[in-house]
Amino acid sequence: MTAPPHAPAPHELGALRQRYRLERERRVRPDGVAQYRGTDAEFGYYASDPYAVQTERDPLHDTVDVAVIGGGFGGILAGTRLRQQGVKGVRIIERGGDFGGTWYWNRYPGVHCDVESHVYLPLLDETGYLPEWKYAPGEEIRRHAVRIARKFDLYADALFSTEVTSLTWDEATETWTVATQRGDSFRATYVVNATGTLTEPKLPGIPGIENFQGHAFHTSRWDYAYTGGTSEGGMSGLADKRVGIVGTGATGIQVIPMLAEDAAHLYVFQRTPSTVDERANRRTTAEDVGADREGWAYERRENFLRIVSGEPEGKDLVADRWTASAGLLEKLLPSFRRPGDRKDFEAAYEVADAARMNELRSRVARAVTDPETAEKLKPWYRYACKRPAFSDLYYPAFNRSNVTLVDTADTHGIERITENGVVVGDTVLELDCLIFATGFFVGSFGIHSGKLPVHGRGGTQLAHTWAQQGPRTLHGFTSHGFPNLIQMGSLQNASSVNFTHVLDEQAAHAAALVAAAEAEGALIEPSREAEDAWIATIAEDAPDHEWFHAECTPGYYNREGRGRPNGPTAYPHGAVAFHQLLERWREESMGEVLRTRATARS
Repeated sequence: MTAPPHAPAPHELGALRQRYRLERERRVRPDGVAQYRGTDAEFGYYASDPYAVQTERDPLHDTVDVAVIGGGFGGILAGTRLRQQGVKGVRIIERGGDFGGTWYWNRYPGVHCDVESHVYLPLLDETGYLPEWKYAPGEEIRRHAVRIARKFDLYADALFSTEVTSLTWDEATETWTVATQRGDSFRATYVVNATGTLTEPKLPGIPGIENFQGHAFHTSRWDYAYTGGTSEGGMSGLADKRVGIVGTGATGIQVIPMLAEDAAHLYVFQRTPSTVDERANRRTTAEDVGADREGWAYERRENFLRIVSGEPEGKDLVADRWTASAGLLEKLLPSFRRPGDRKDFEAAYEVADAARMNELRSRVARAVTDPETAEKLKPWYRYACKRPAFSDLYYPAFNRSNVTLVDTADTHGIERITENGVVVGDTVLELDCLIFATGFFVGSFGIHSGKLPVHGRGGTQLAHTWAQQGPRTLHGFTSHGFPNLIQMGSLQNASSVNFTHVLDEQAAHAAALVAAAEAEGALIEPSREAEDAWIATIAEDAPDHEWFHAECTPGYYNREGRGRPNGPTAYPHGAVAFHQLLERWREESMGEVLRTRATARS
């Protein structure tokens, strides 16, 4: 049972602010986001696919209606909604060996979704599937991705273990040429980019990382050949191993209790502790979630979205720690901001936040028996500085005699890695196995970063244009000069803690654009004026939360302590309002982006 929040007195708030500043300074690094390195070049083996055997095939040189880049839920939903619009020639290109995206790659022990499965898993009404758990394990989610792909015939023309290397607009045929690392060079009338924002594993740039002679891997490429066991545990291969894990974010919090059960000794290297609230996972029945009614899943996910978006809603159908925290989030996140005096807003937020964080720190003290360890596990920052985590197993793991917490805040992280282990301060810890739970690069990668070159009209490269002018889109989906290219993701769009819901709305919008263009025999391309108007819209009402992020502990929310990116990046009024805006636009103004073709479609 969670203790009631303690509302701090004014003198306590002053002391808390000072503690937060001190803890932040212990963790801010001068290299910012440059402290991480990618899994390419000499570190490419960290990103290799351990789950699939690549089979040889001949390169493709044909033509399809739509090429969808990415086989995670974004790509699956885009393919599904296109199928429902009657589009036959849909080809999904995915670098993994099967559908699933994040859930294809993340198969580490203990992996679960942190959003209720009955709102997170898409198309439950359409597939007739009822999740077994309130918070689904990763394998159940992966199998649901496969279930959708089979139901909507997305395997028919899919390319797996394949990575798109370039997109080039051909003026003569008004199609995109799609090239891949396997020699493919085929044409597509439309391209939907659904590569997601958490796709590139990252490693810490620790000196000597390349010298470690023990066994090392990233959690998104779990090596069960070495550890033994499954995602449910039973890692007998670690019974005599000294294991180190770097990272205590959402992934680390799930995998650390499993490693604690099976390793001879586990060293947890922590720079910044996460907030860890109760999980209370349990099996569910149809009666629990009202699955006896038609449209039950749609109703449930809409209810959840409205509550976590700060919208009025009479009943809380999900009733978990996300919805319980919505009152606090409503006071801060850009999508929730309400008009009012800034000072009053900041003061109200600070009081509510302090009470919430006091509650979470008290949870640590109750769960961890060693006072020194408990103190190191307490999070000293504001609630929304880092993505909240949930577990009933994490804190008790530190009560085990074979688990050692190694706090690295005073050294700004691990100092170096040797052939045999890890150095923190004056201590050398010898290891047999080193696991990186360091997550993914967050933000716009692929076509936005230039790693996937996209050449539009006149050979203009999208990444170069955006580097000079900043991102330019209409609603986050389409850009002038890049016809029939539709982007999915959170850039200049809207987001939510339940991102699959947002992706489904985006997929429906993308499919509607394609259907309208096909009906009119037109191209999809917004004018520069439409882009200007949209950028002005998201900039005009964007709340100024730089004060908040500048004071946050370093993390991917604030570019490792550097503050939020410059320029408008999201629709400021929340996902609910954004979805309503898109629906009105489709009904009233979609013709504005349809351009007459220079060539006739056969």
